[in-house]
Amino acid sequence: MKHVARKRFGQNFLTDDHVLHNIIDAIAPRRGEVMVEIGPGLAAMTALLLKSLDHMHVVELDRDLVARLEKTYPRERLTVHAGDALKFDFGSIPVPEGQKLRVVGNLPYNISSPLLFHLAQYAQQVEDQHFMLQKEVVERMVAEPGTKAYSRLSVMLQWRYDMELLFVVPPTAFDPPPQVDSAIVRMIPHRQPLAVDGARLESVVQKAFSQRRKVIRNCVAGMFTEAQLIEAGIDPGARPEAVSLEQYVALANL
Repeated sequence: MKHVARKRFGQNFLTDDHVLHNIIDAIAPRRGEVMVEIGPGLAAMTALLLKSLDHMHVVELDRDLVARLEKTYPRERLTVHAGDALKFDFGSIPVPEGQKLRVVGNLPYNISSPLLFHLAQYAQQVEDQHFMLQKEVVERMVAEPGTKAYSRLSVMLQWRYDMELLFVVPPTAFDPPPQVDSAIVRMIPHRQPLAVDGARLESVVQKAFSQRRKVIRNCVAGMFTEAQLIEAGIDPGARPEAVSLEQYVALANL
């Protein structure tokens, strides 16, 4: 029975074989690894991954797709976690000592940012992440200071990960086709992120980018003095997108 994509779940199923094989090549799965796929959908990527893996985990919200996956794959090959990836405890997946979790997925575009922040909590338990996302979101993730795309998302994720846009995927690769281009991003957690309290950094960055058209001095007024900005190596007359991750960390540490 054909599954009709559900808009409320942000479902756009990847159907292009060439793109699918390019993604698998980028992930390079190997036997013995512990891998979890977010939003497997119709299992196009799952099926290819399982050719190289003994077993994998998937997290799926759609009950119809959960039933379909459980009917298609035996439990010794696929563990299906029925539920919302935004609430899922990725640390609950058992990983042998000395190994880390690998995370992949065609992420629902309507929850991509909150999901990326949720996953960041588990960064030290993760080997790498490969995701399909809206191209514009990936461009923000990897953006450098001084560019238009540089944002709160850039700073907070670059603190946790080394990231790379691997390649762009056109709408025609999906059914139904989205109205935007997509991109594959590779995210490798930093072994030792810059030393700073994460909640404090988030607070500073959120305040700074809440009024990005203003200069940083005005954006963080009431939180920092001009002298403190200078102490952190920041030009008080610079705009938030001109301030580097290292400078935001220095500011948060004040």
